[in-house]
Amino acid sequence: MPTVNRKTIVLTGGTGGMGRVAALRLGEAGHHLIVHGRDTRRGNAVVEAIVSRGGSAIFMAADLAFLDDVKRFAARLEAANERIDVLINNAGIGTGREGALRETSADGLERRFAVNYLAPYLLTRLLIAKIRGSAPARIVNVASDGQEPLDFSNLQLVHDYSGYFAYCRSKVAEIMFTLDLADELKDTGVTVNCLHPGSFMDTFMVRQMGHEVVESIDVGADLVVGLALDPRYEGITGRYFNRGVDVEANAQCYDVDTRAKLRAISRELTGV
Repeated sequence: MPTVNRKTIVLTGGTGGMGRVAALRLGEAGHHLIVHGRDTRRGNAVVEAIVSRGGSAIFMAADLAFLDDVKRFAARLEAANERIDVLINNAGIGTGREGALRETSADGLERRFAVNYLAPYLLTRLLIAKIRGSAPARIVNVASDGQEPLDFSNLQLVHDYSGYFAYCRSKVAEIMFTLDLADELKDTGVTVNCLHPGSFMDTFMVRQMGHEVVESIDVGADLVVGLALDPRYEGITGRYFNRGVDVEANAQCYDVDTRAKLRAISRELTGV
């Protein structure tokens, strides 16, 4: 196995779907993986697969729908690792079945906002000092081309709930966070980017929707791995990539007042 420039990589949502494929790719490349998920059995199976191929990995369980569990997860990562070279915020939940009722997290927040946005926001904030100390380092956020502007009068979708809008707004929030953090970390050696790796891949969230598979999960995983490790992305930060192409996200993502409002709400909800 290659050992030159071996990196410590945290990958959330690494026990299934695209995350599992990306975890195997990263392990095969000779890096040390901290694989996150909720199911210990599935997590250990991924670790065993990586180790059986000569790689290095451990599993850490956490429920990202529970802010206190995110905090515990971050504390374990801090204690167990001298450095974190790459953080890949991949875990997320999709639109759900058509007509499904609104769900809430353990903290009483709209579930998609909590898992897809607030959890990676909090985890990244809690790990940022460790990541900065590991520079050059990278943060990769898995977003989506499903994007809808935030409505601060109904941010938690208490009224007129739609799983589609909940998902698409959570991803816009994640892109806004990416742009904010990239600005904050400019010239620190830490880059922050996000991507849409592909549509309707063979994942649980797509099967739950009842949608046919359209794009390759392997291609999506390779795009995630590339943004995390490929030298051609060195120094590039604050970008949104759609299937590997640098494009503009939803126009609201670039509105500084909207992003400031989201930052304030995020700090209030997480304390960070």
